[in-house]
Amino acid sequence: MLSPKRTKYRKYHRGRMRGAKTRGNEICFGNFGLQALEPTWITSRQIEAARRTITRYTKRGAKLWIRIFPDKTVTARAAESRMGSGKGAVDYWVAVVKPGTIIFEIGSVPEEIAKTALNLAAYKLPIKTKFIIKDNIS
Repeated sequence: MLSPKRTKYRKYHRGRMRGAKTRGNEICFGNFGLQALEPTWITSRQIEAARRTITRYTKRGAKLWIRIFPDKTVTARAAESRMGSGKGAVDYWVAVVKPGTIIFEIGSVPEEIAKTALNLAAYKLPIKTKFIIKDNIS
């Protein structure tokens, strides 16, 4: 699973996911991409499950770029613990995804294979997504 090697702080505030993405919303590396249509947190486990699905479907013949990285911690308290005594321990890592974010990019495969692979990966994610094609494919 993906997680940072080190961070400035161990525990973060939850924050808000308002507005659309203005950076990271265009295809840069591959020819096809999977774009988020809703705001959410995507966990490192969900990213890994989607990545495995894409690589297995393309039989490792595609070049894959993961455009999001889980750099935010989510904490959880122990079950049946009393109130107080500080914030819980780090439970898992998430990537904050806003509408318009490109989650995955894929290249060096035909469009039909890329579309099917990204569609299968979209089932592993907790949001609605859209398959997009780079504008100037030559």
